[in-house]
Amino acid sequence: MVLKRTAQRIVGLTDDLHVSPPEYNTALALYFIAYVVFEVPANIVLKRFDPQIWLPTLTLTWGIVSVCQGLVKNKAGLFGIRFLLGVTEAGLFPGVIYVFSVYYRRHERSWRVAIFFGGAALAGAFGGILAYAIGKMDGVGGRKGWEWIFILEGILTVVISLLAYFIVPTWSHKAKFLTESEKTRLFQRLNADSDAALIEKFEWVYVRQALTDHLVWGYAFLFHGYAFVLYSLSLFLPTIIAGLGFKSWQAQLMTVPPNTIAALSIWGTVWVSSRVNKRAPFIIGAAGVAIIGYIILLATKTAGAQYVGVLFAAAGVYTGNALLLSWPGENVSAQTKRAVAVAMQITIGDIGAIAGVLIYRPNLSAHRFRVPHIISIGYLLFSVLVALYLWTWMAHANKKRDAQQAEDNKDIDSLVASTPEERLRLGDRHPNYRYVI
Repeated sequence: MVLKRTAQRIVGLTDDLHVSPPEYNTALALYFIAYVVFEVPANIVLKRFDPQIWLPTLTLTWGIVSVCQGLVKNKAGLFGIRFLLGVTEAGLFPGVIYVFSVYYRRHERSWRVAIFFGGAALAGAFGGILAYAIGKMDGVGGRKGWEWIFILEGILTVVISLLAYFIVPTWSHKAKFLTESEKTRLFQRLNADSDAALIEKFEWVYVRQALTDHLVWGYAFLFHGYAFVLYSLSLFLPTIIAGLGFKSWQAQLMTVPPNTIAALSIWGTVWVSSRVNKRAPFIIGAAGVAIIGYIILLATKTAGAQYVGVLFAAAGVYTGNALLLSWPGENVSAQTKRAVAVAMQITIGDIGAIAGVLIYRPNLSAHRFRVPHIISIGYLLFSVLVALYLWTWMAHANKKRDAQQAEDNKDIDSLVASTPEERLRLGDRHPNYRYVI
């Protein structure tokens, strides 16, 4: 998926389809508009359905649509297919994050999300190489290089999706690859840590809980700020690098180091974060690294120095996103509320992505995207403020609940005495629940 996002403009799609630079940005925005519209419904369907069927089916349809993108002949076809790509991809990432939450304890989830998100960054590194190589197929079979990128990418995705039907797990309580003793042990681990072992029926009350929880909105606005820089950087990385004075083919290859460094930064930082069981300080620190990168881009004049700024920006932006995307999965209970919260986070976040692809207009590349880079710093500072709010509020809530338990011995026994129904009803508002900060 990263390959399709970073390769298009440099290998001639806009010229062949007679798409102007502003129309190209509109095509990018349509993709995220579909994301915003279908994110929450997709996770509600997942909660009422089966991930073993739902997630591979989304991947299969995405692959088919990607192949179709390589067959478009005009601007209208590009706009329509970009919207369909967003529809088919909308439920995948939040769905995967949610499935992690029913198999792993809270402190174990961030590392799994980091592996998944770091894999996407690493795919961007290989994507730059593949885009360059596949672009050399220009003229083969009477098709352009950019057409082959989408067709081959789509075919590969279809093949992987068919394998996924046999690999992606169902709900933990229905998992056939676990023996009864293994299920018992899994549920004991989960039950002592979170709601993941409970069999929760879908109820709209949990949807309402998510929609009215200020922390859920906080996670969403946190990603909103980070999504602006994530998608503007990933989508326009070749254009930004080309704007430093490099040729198009060089720009494709030079996207490899930033994406590779981003993947390594994600895995290293999240590993440390998991060891100390803290999230907010690392999210704020990642924003700081990204801001340094953008300042270098703005303040320096040479291509080499500005490329260093790109490396800093990529490391900070991708690392912060990997951490914050796992945060609601660790801190929101009950299950349906968490499914909606994860989807809401990406929905609100992708509104920031829409702003990013519209603000990074191609005509600004002549000025090395100076104004958009300044706006990116503003969005990162906004994310820092939101992270500070979440950190402060949850730390205060944890201390208050600790004090309440210290005063009343009944509260100390309440986790054992609580019925599953009570734990479901109260979720993360339960006196024994502690937030991961």
